[in-house]
Amino acid sequence: MTELPELSGKVALVTGASRGIGYGVAEALVARGDRVCITGRNEEALKEAVEKLGADRVISVAGKAHDLAHQSEAVERTVEAFGRVDFLVNNAGTNPVFGPIADLDLDVARKVFETNVISALGFAQKTWHAWQKDNGGAIVNIASVAGLAPSPFIGAYGVSKAAMINLTQQLAHEFAPKVRVNAIAPAVVKTKFAQALYEGREEEAAAAYPLARLGVPSDIGGAAAFLTSAQSDWITGQTLVVDGGIFLNAGVA
Repeated sequence: MTELPELSGKVALVTGASRGIGYGVAEALVARGDRVCITGRNEEALKEAVEKLGADRVISVAGKAHDLAHQSEAVERTVEAFGRVDFLVNNAGTNPVFGPIADLDLDVARKVFETNVISALGFAQKTWHAWQKDNGGAIVNIASVAGLAPSPFIGAYGVSKAAMINLTQQLAHEFAPKVRVNAIAPAVVKTKFAQALYEGREEEAAAAYPLARLGVPSDIGGAAAFLTSAQSDWITGQTLVVDGGIFLNAGVA
């Protein structure tokens, strides 16, 4: 980014943000003047992302999302660097297996839930106690349309995202009125994470969408920016579906 906007005075922590949706979210927040801490497993990828986003506005903390020590370090480093942590965007996630849930290795299921759900709760607890409990803020959980209806071959992922949607409602209830908590449920977004769902057949995959294209990270970044802005001050406990209209086709043969 060559020209950075005036500082907004707000600070965000975005997990899983070296690329893909998380990077798109961080980019949208930096573009409006927020300072941001991004996390991810790959330190080199994080450094590249910081350089592109603007090293005077963005820091990174490498580690695994489900690691409690990493969660604590990310929150502590954010507060040390920027003095506060107004917003948390839980984007880190995994989907290591495709296939029927009936044959799913339960250790894999545990890994999916540990990364997609438990880590989100851990980060939410830590930002709550570090800043938001006394000062307010907002949390956005990146869920999925797979959490709203059965999805062939990604059953464990879908079940974990359904849990994340319910976690969003629970946190919204408990953290009110200080902190608003909402979720975003994207359909297929063009990222490395989702590549298996469209690689080699993007035109065919996009044809199923009323808006005739797959999502891109900035689509989700814009939604996250809205849900952490004053324009959404009376919205909490909700799941914003960002799906190019794909759910409009439900029930149509």
